[in-house]
Amino acid sequence: MRPPTEFRLGDRIEMRKPHPCGGREWDIVRLGADIGFRCRTCGRRVLLERADAERRVKKFVERGPEA
Repeated sequence: MRPPTEFRLGDRIEMRKPHPCGGREWDIVRLGADIGFRCRTCGRRVLLERADAERRVKKFVERGPEA
């Protein structure tokens, strides 16, 4: 079992699959049981369960400030 991924507010991440608008980069705008993402291309906001978000993230493009 893998340790949980540490997400921070302000992280910029790349998802494995592109958004329908064509963008792959997202900003993290909400943390909790669900993770809130905002598409850097079109501005759409989505909420994903933490477990689902951990599977879909390909890599961290830029890390946000530490808490």
